[in-house]
Amino acid sequence: MKLKGKVKKYILDKLADEKRLHFSLLDPYKIKTENELNYIAKNLYEAGTDAFLIGGTLGVSKERLDFVLSSLEEYEIPKIIFPSNINLISEIADALLFLSLLNSDDIYYIIGAHIVAAPIIKMLQLEAIPTGYVIIGYGGTAAHVGRARVIPYDNFELALAYTLAAEYLGMSFVYLEAGSGAPEPVRPEMISFIKKITNIPLIVGGGIKGVDIARRLTEAGADIIVTGNIIENDLERAIKIIRGIKNNW
Repeated sequence: MKLKGKVKKYILDKLADEKRLHFSLLDPYKIKTENELNYIAKNLYEAGTDAFLIGGTLGVSKERLDFVLSSLEEYEIPKIIFPSNINLISEIADALLFLSLLNSDDIYYIIGAHIVAAPIIKMLQLEAIPTGYVIIGYGGTAAHVGRARVIPYDNFELALAYTLAAEYLGMSFVYLEAGSGAPEPVRPEMISFIKKITNIPLIVGGGIKGVDIARRLTEAGADIIVTGNIIENDLERAIKIIRGIKNNW
């Protein structure tokens, strides 16, 4: 399946058909061997994950990024870069989330890095998917590095305002992120509050550790669920989350 240049269409078409999707976030810094990567990827793919996100906040080199992307080429789902900085750009990927950290206090993470990266992305003819990135609640390393003014878990109105702003700016998706390893994910009540008023597809990640919360988030209106830490810590549970989302059990 040739997906280069067609990833956004692939996602939107699948959402129209299936209503809810799952993306697997793989951190090249944490995956040490090709055998480990192949085992994880094969199980996630067979469970029904819809795309691989590849990236991490700390310790990810271009070499490690390319290693993971190359190893995933046999799987007929998109390989999408989840960048933390301009070093995470590769022509091997099918697409890149062109993330703007909307609630950062540092203009670099809102638009600065994008100016540096844009000519490289154009030169590589890499599909860039404009995505508003909003950090909620816990935040973790991504919030610290990105200097985010984290939105409290219960401030639904503020999260809505950021989502509307992304929609009006013409972004394709909004990614609501509780942070890697968050003790609590974005609350389903926040998702339902936002979905009643906006039309932009929502990607939700961070702190999703079981089938029940994943299903509650999709029932509230999350279009795409992302899991990362649980893949590294408990692959069997991650597989159950994917199947729970895809098969509604």
